[in-house]
Amino acid sequence: MALTRKFLTALGIDDAKVDEIIQAHSDTVNGLKDEIEKYKADAEKLPAVEKELKELKDANAEYEGKNQYKVKYEALKEEYADYKKGIDEKETKAKKESVYKALLKEAGISEKRIDSVLKVSDVDNLELEEDGKAKNSADLIKSIKEEWSDFIVSEGKGGAPTATPPTGNGKSYKSKEEIYAIKDTSERQKAISENHELFGF
Repeated sequence: MALTRKFLTALGIDDAKVDEIIQAHSDTVNGLKDEIEKYKADAEKLPAVEKELKELKDANAEYEGKNQYKVKYEALKEEYADYKKGIDEKETKAKKESVYKALLKEAGISEKRIDSVLKVSDVDNLELEEDGKAKNSADLIKSIKEEWSDFIVSEGKGGAPTATPPTGNGKSYKSKEEIYAIKDTSERQKAISENHELFGF
């Protein structure tokens, strides 16, 4: 479900908080888009590097006896391996951060605090299953709840439900006569109970 102003307003969140949530959400999405574009650009460079590596490998095979080609080939091979490792590490970290964010959300951490908690969390040591889910997720959620209990959003806070209107229709009576004039007996009794000061008790 999209995080829209209409959706947040329907949840009963006031306008000032809605603006904060929308802004925080936009910042997070934009940050992720930037990271994706960077990874995409890095990935697009790989074919060219692989091609150059193959050409050098072929040249090295052809000129096995010429040391200069071998040295250049080995250097480029190592550079390529480091480059590919760096990309793999970035992708793994991004995946782990995404999984850990989901755990924070499941633990009840406030949406506004998730990025802050993520920055100081040891995401690198998070272990993932083959299906991409976190290992021991139940234990992790329990640990998150204990460590970040101050940032957990408490359910049920807020004003009392107003499904039942206030008794006496919210009307304030100025005199006993007004109350005695009420024709409905139960309504009149409620009005007497709510305005007992008019009757001296």
